[in-house]
Amino acid sequence: MSIDTVNNKKIDINTGNEIFNQPRVWRKVFGFIEGKRQEITDFLLPVLSNPDLRIVLSGAGSSAFLGEAAKSIVAKSTRRTTIAVPTTDIVTHPDVLFTNGTPVLLVSFARSGNSPESMEAVTLADEYYKNVYHLIITCNKDGRLAGYSNGKTLSLVLPEETNDKSLAMTGSFTSMLLTILLIADMENLDKMKLILDKMVEQAKYIFEYKSILEGIIADDFERAVFLGSGEMLGIARECSLKLQELTDGQVICKHDSFLAFRHGPRAVVNHKTLMVYLFSGSDHVLKYEKDLAANIAEDPRQIRSISVGGLSDPEIPNSVWISLNTDQEDQFQIIPVTLVGQLLGYYKSLSLGLDPDNPSVTGAISRVVKGVNIYKKGK
Repeated sequence: MSIDTVNNKKIDINTGNEIFNQPRVWRKVFGFIEGKRQEITDFLLPVLSNPDLRIVLSGAGSSAFLGEAAKSIVAKSTRRTTIAVPTTDIVTHPDVLFTNGTPVLLVSFARSGNSPESMEAVTLADEYYKNVYHLIITCNKDGRLAGYSNGKTLSLVLPEETNDKSLAMTGSFTSMLLTILLIADMENLDKMKLILDKMVEQAKYIFEYKSILEGIIADDFERAVFLGSGEMLGIARECSLKLQELTDGQVICKHDSFLAFRHGPRAVVNHKTLMVYLFSGSDHVLKYEKDLAANIAEDPRQIRSISVGGLSDPEIPNSVWISLNTDQEDQFQIIPVTLVGQLLGYYKSLSLGLDPDNPSVTGAISRVVKGVNIYKKGK
């Protein structure tokens, strides 16, 4: 654990340790998938052989956002229709998601596997639709979800180090995201070792900005907006949640795509707003993104920003640029980029005198969601 000071008291903090240990944990996750290669292939190969298969990526909160970030990459790798639907939507509207005649692979992500929605979503899938396969990716061997099976289920419990002890999902998020991206392209798993090495390099490079990020945190910003395009939009959403929950809502956060942000949401920006641009590795997409960033930089209020990724320095005034030495084919870049939101949330939490492991002073949010009643339809 790392040792930090909160309200002049030294405390043990899991959050910092879990953030900075992620590169090491990613290597362990990769080794885990390698060890499960035959089991995963035996399960997935016949399922993916059906051209009509629909893949549904599902989870709640951060676990849902990783599905949002992964869906286009999974679709490209598997060449199967892939959508992201939160378990919280499945619980209330299962009849909309599951329709007769189409085989479904429901991929369930969960850190603890004990949230009410996690279990209800898989149960409803089997109640409403018989032609459904389950791929469960969880970090907790003792969670209820880890033991679920309908006879057409593969449950993958990731290494114990992925099961964050703190409230905020950090290593669990990136580890489950890495897992689904690896699984979606199992036939090229050996080639992924080079990609993993690059991810670790990018993470270490982001960590080198520790003092700069702490300096940005020292500024008096009360709002933050994270922008991303395509798969990076899901990461923007996760980053916005991370900063907001770790500061107990004292920093109000938003997320959006670069182009959509022009259509009304930009009204949220004031002189106490921090913009975080999660730039694309695609030169074509980057043109649209840089146009918006340059336009915001012209604001006379001198809006501060952090620019992450991209193919070259965007040269945005009042912006810190974190280069990731990326290229247009680097889809796994979304994983290390997530660290930016985690670090901002962690350092801002400390600066506000909060405990990053348990930042919710009132207990309004908790590590495993509480207070959710499950109601059976018609009862």
